Amino acid sequence: VRVKLSGGRRVARLTAVYATMSGKKETVLDLGKFIDKGVRVKLSGGREVTGTLKGFDQLLNLVLDECVEFLRDLDDPLKITDQTRSLGLIVCRGTSVMVVSGLDGMEEIANPFLPPDEGGAVMAGE
Repeated sequence: VRVKLSGGRRVARLTAVYATMSGKKETVLDLGKFIDKGVRVKLSGGREVTGTLKGFDQLLNLVLDECVEFLRDLDDPLKITDQTRSLGLIVCRGTSVMVVSGLDGMEEIANPFLPPDEGGAVMAGE
């Protein structure tokens, strides 16, 4: 993982290539298992999209079909709302891809750091 300071914030970016014993470079990420499956992609700048992964390359450029973007809150640009817009077939440039995760097994949980009256989780024994 390479950490780069950008605009006063730390941005962690996964280096997708490593050298093997033979000196040949291979990808660490196995995106092949997500082909024709749903993925959620977080992009630099805060945009988030979901879609069906149709293709990728060694630079982490992604081709997503039936893509839907989650719109951000106008008052708080770091907060994602339930509003969406359909984008169709898109290409995500690898330099802007921050996180790729499968949609299978994802679920939203309460924020454990917020007090219970603000939507946080209630700890055992409280």
